[in-house]
Amino acid sequence: MWPGRNWPLGATWGEESTNFAVHAPDATEVWLCLFDDDGAGGEVETRHTLTEHSLGIWHGAVPGVQHGQRYGFRADGPWAPDSGMRFNPHKLLLDPYARAVAGEFLTHPAVHGHESDRSGRPVQPLRRDERDSAPYVARSVVVRDDFDWGEDRPIRARWRDTAIYELHVKGFTALHDRVPEELRGTYAGLGHHVVTDYLNDLGVTAVELLPIHQFASEAHLAPHGLANYWGYNSIGFFAPHGAYAAAGDRGEQVAEFQQMVKSFHAAGIEVLLDVVYNHTAEAGPDGPTLCFRGLDDRGAYKRVHARSQDHRQPDAYWDVTGCGNTVNAENPAMLRMILDSLRYWVTEMHVDGFRFDLMSALTRTGHDVDMAGALLTCIGQDPVLRHVKLIAEPWDVTGEGYRVGEFPPPFTEWNDQYRDTLRDFWRASTDGVRTVATRLAGSSDLYLDDGRSPYASINLVTAHDGFTLRDLVSYDHKHNEANGEGNRDGSDNNRSWNCGVEGETDDAEVLALRQRQAANLMATLCLSAGVPMITAGDERGRTQGGNNNAYCQDNPVSWVDWRADDAWLGQFEITRTALRLRREHPALRQRHWFEGRPTIRGGPKDLAWIHPSGREMTGDDWLDPHLHALGMFVSGDPLRAPGPRGEQQRDTSFMLWVNASPAACEVTLPVNDWVQSGRVVLSTDPAHPVGTTVAAGDALALAPRALVLLQEG
Repeated sequence: MWPGRNWPLGATWGEESTNFAVHAPDATEVWLCLFDDDGAGGEVETRHTLTEHSLGIWHGAVPGVQHGQRYGFRADGPWAPDSGMRFNPHKLLLDPYARAVAGEFLTHPAVHGHESDRSGRPVQPLRRDERDSAPYVARSVVVRDDFDWGEDRPIRARWRDTAIYELHVKGFTALHDRVPEELRGTYAGLGHHVVTDYLNDLGVTAVELLPIHQFASEAHLAPHGLANYWGYNSIGFFAPHGAYAAAGDRGEQVAEFQQMVKSFHAAGIEVLLDVVYNHTAEAGPDGPTLCFRGLDDRGAYKRVHARSQDHRQPDAYWDVTGCGNTVNAENPAMLRMILDSLRYWVTEMHVDGFRFDLMSALTRTGHDVDMAGALLTCIGQDPVLRHVKLIAEPWDVTGEGYRVGEFPPPFTEWNDQYRDTLRDFWRASTDGVRTVATRLAGSSDLYLDDGRSPYASINLVTAHDGFTLRDLVSYDHKHNEANGEGNRDGSDNNRSWNCGVEGETDDAEVLALRQRQAANLMATLCLSAGVPMITAGDERGRTQGGNNNAYCQDNPVSWVDWRADDAWLGQFEITRTALRLRREHPALRQRHWFEGRPTIRGGPKDLAWIHPSGREMTGDDWLDPHLHALGMFVSGDPLRAPGPRGEQQRDTSFMLWVNASPAACEVTLPVNDWVQSGRVVLSTDPAHPVGTTVAAGDALALAPRALVLLQEG
């Protein structure tokens, strides 16, 4: 063992030696454990004592260690759970900075630092368990990164030109018959040209991958034969999840992930990661000892008492994530780990941005949400991170954590108020149209007051969490019995409507209504000001059978079904058409707020709201609780935003008519000096197909629960 150095953290391979450095400030002894095959299907563990300890970091270098070497750490020190000290040398610990992870984490009593029964429940929570956890936990892997990126460069698409597609690495290709069988459900499968061609044809510009950081399943799932599917239970924040690699998990997953990103970039598609820094897979105090808990439990997780560094305070975790623990982003070591991880994925793995799960949990100063806190401030000034796409899920599981509209630049936000309003509007559950107009125009009530643009709103109707779009129009109630929790899990606030029959049906009228409702929601999403986010499979009628919390369903319930379903083929065409119109017409993706006044003297208003009668909406109209139809006129000539050289930009104008009422509605194209006629370019009303022309002053009989988009000319 050579002294090595205390930076960088993790395992750094070199031709002469590999340096190991791990943060464990209160440990009294730390061992590096190397694992090699014994030739008989087992492993041999070789322990090296790390003798160097500086700035809370234990370090050393071992000559001759090659990339692909499996390793872990063991740490000894005080066993005083009441004081947040849980050192136990019998537990093999994952390197927090491991670039790759081999194997998996198994449910077994030995993975707990305290004495527990077969299910993991504590028997003697204050007594240290002396069973070796090594047979039941994964190994860190030494990685040599020599991937050839060639000419790959960040795409840096502007937010206003972005359309996001949220997908699961495994579930998107697990059933894809055109992806080679050995690649299905893997990074290589996702990077296959069949996938990128499909996404280009659909018209999305960015994929948002559900968590790909190395994760572990929750212990309570194993007895039910279930496992964590979504991946929101991270434990290795630098390592691509090994089970998603076709090439193997001894470091091969790193290059496979990089090649996937390179393939997406070659197709003009950005890659965003859904990241879960707010908690770890170690759960609450009764959870397993896998990594942070055995190295620096007191520093890693927030405590109930604000003065968590006071050794006299009892060890009560403070949980605002609903997962047993909350990562202490105020702690310098954990703050450094998060920032190092983010920069690593940008600089070494070439990802284009991040969506932060339960971001409010990471903003806490003490116990209070603080938009000027350490993590947000550091990201905002970081020369690498401030220029990538950053999306906050602007809440946690507490009421005070709900902060939609409050995150500072450069963050954008998932806008659940858009989701709820659009769902309610299309099932005619809103009181009038005032709120839906605000959402269609970019949610200025949330983002205008602090100087942000409409694209600060990431608009969504569905996401991984909740009903799929097809289920949203097919079920009034959740059906989560397969999750093993007696249908108690998952939200009861779905704002869904089954169109008259609960679940699947052969009723032709019900099916037609469901398809129209799904098309209405999708088209409205793609045409609203802000950034649209589509959930994978919604464009082809994917169903989860009414399960609105399929986090543990790693099976066809969650996977995208690539078989053609003739009843839902129209949904793909509606989505593709709406995204194409958005892409081709800057009038439909403006970066400035609409002002409701002319862009130039004598010109039309940039935005006008039209009553079905053909006149502009009045104050009384906005207060009419029975009004469920509305026209949205968007002027394209001229546009408010100048071109790249300051030139005046011009486009065609558009009129969007929406009718969420269960009754037909006659709407009139307004008479004006700027638009004399319109042509239907998108429609969910069978009586007015694409190509239908309407002159100014003409009345249009709009079907119940339908929309049409008219383009000038």
